[in-house]
Amino acid sequence: MNTQLYLITPPRIDACFAATLAEALDAGEVAALQLRLKDHSRDEIVALAPELIKIAQSRGVAVIMNDDVSLAVELGCDGVHLGQSDGNVKEARAKLGKGGMLGVTCHDSRHLAMEAGERGADYVAFGAFYPTTTKETATIAEIDLLRWWVELFEVPCVAIGGITVENAAPLIEAGADFLAVSSGVWAHTDGPAAAVAAINALCAD
Repeated sequence: MNTQLYLITPPRIDACFAATLAEALDAGEVAALQLRLKDHSRDEIVALAPELIKIAQSRGVAVIMNDDVSLAVELGCDGVHLGQSDGNVKEARAKLGKGGMLGVTCHDSRHLAMEAGERGADYVAFGAFYPTTTKETATIAEIDLLRWWVELFEVPCVAIGGITVENAAPLIEAGADFLAVSSGVWAHTDGPAAAVAAINALCAD
């Protein structure tokens, strides 16, 4: 399988974001959209998310809620992404049901990734691979971690953290199943649609 793009929303969005999202999703293949609206309250997310979910799902893009299983279920998301402090994989799976997608942040840890896989995660996320302004980076992961994982395990892996059009190629070459990108798309100098198209071109090479 070729590496695919896994888009993450900016932490804060405005009324224009829905149109920007639609344009970005129409510019190339996107496997998933993570709603990571960290700078919004729960009530704001409940108000903002439905339009984004509709835009993504109507294009065949899976919608993953960051951190909050109950909110994912309430809003009709396709799954949830859990950080290490965001709850138990087993409990999340019970709430989500068998069909829901469940991803787990594993930082730079082989142990955490194997544990997540054993507990039923649908994907594991490694990173940050590069410095990032989107969130505080406690760990920097080595690219060899991706090679090790894809050689030994069937559970897909997501590379995350500071990924841009300019630095994505080594992660693709290492075998990452998905590239999780936020500001590398939304803050791209030629605009988000151009970034999505460029990452798709890299993944297709």
